[in-house]
Amino acid sequence: MKKTLLAGAALSLVMTGSAWADITIATVGPMTGQYASFGAQMRAGAEQAVADINAAGGVNGEMLKLEVGDDACDPKQAVAVANQLAGSGVAFVAGHFCSGSSIPASQVYADEEIVMISPASTNPAFTDERPGEGIFRVCGRDDQQGDVAGKFLAEQFPDKKVAFIHDKTAYGKGLADATMATYEAAGGTPALYEAYTAGEKDYTALVSKLKQEGVGVLYVGGYYTEAGLIARQMREQGMDTILVSGDALVADEYWAITGEAGEGTLMTFSPDPRKNEVAKPVVDALLAAGKTAEGYSLYTYAAIQAWAQAVETAGSSDFDPVVQALNDGDFETVLGSLEFDEKGDVTLPGYVFYEWKDGKYDYLEQ
Repeated sequence: MKKTLLAGAALSLVMTGSAWADITIATVGPMTGQYASFGAQMRAGAEQAVADINAAGGVNGEMLKLEVGDDACDPKQAVAVANQLAGSGVAFVAGHFCSGSSIPASQVYADEEIVMISPASTNPAFTDERPGEGIFRVCGRDDQQGDVAGKFLAEQFPDKKVAFIHDKTAYGKGLADATMATYEAAGGTPALYEAYTAGEKDYTALVSKLKQEGVGVLYVGGYYTEAGLIARQMREQGMDTILVSGDALVADEYWAITGEAGEGTLMTFSPDPRKNEVAKPVVDALLAAGKTAEGYSLYTYAAIQAWAQAVETAGSSDFDPVVQALNDGDFETVLGSLEFDEKGDVTLPGYVFYEWKDGKYDYLEQ
């Protein structure tokens, strides 16, 4: 029995390719709300993947139909969307974005035997505690990201006071905690550890406390909206503190919030897939259509590629043979060649550092 649909789920249908699509898949993320730029990345990647697959003849001769779900990075809405997708008979979900949404939604997909590959959810619990064997991700993990960031902070800023703050979310707190643990293991002593409330506009009190403590480096476990405001408000108080964060700053909107205050911001992210030669045709197509190729656009594209190749191998879109193919296969994607381990984590290069300069981010030169 499919679960009763919950009110508030937001879905839209995108017909790509044949009007008589045979297999329905979906992408789900924050299509609205303060993190909607990430939803736009996911939608752009998903639409391009479906269009390219259908143009090449589909999957085992069947065309794909894409549904787009909006969870607004809200756990309850994520579960509502997941139940609605289960009711509509989707075979696969490329999503969700926020770990706080992906983790509860994964229970629905596991119960309903729907394959889920997240392009962006990095909290370790997403796969460490996955409720079923059909749950995967093509992005890295926060313990990997935190290991790189924590060692970097200890090595590069031995004489500065380093503070850690987070937004209380599964992603933000998990990343800050993982980074701080590695920093401490490397001999660092945090000057401050604080939580802040996402969605606020005024962080004056927090910034004043950081200034009073003489914090020279601020690690932010959270998203670009709040990080951008904090960076700007630090500059307004005359602070030259270096802001360091994770992969939730890979959006042009970060600079739109900070302006020149964002200059020198450091962040971790996987090696930029836009620089992969195999990704060039996809990047060119996205840009030509006026869509974004940044951040998690190509990760969403790759999630759909991996699933489609597994379906080709299995000869069916049925759950069990596709999961077996995902477990056993080696997939050629815009991210490069990838496999999944026994937890559903991806085997790809880890995290590297980027720096924001002149409104763009690129690899940090060291």
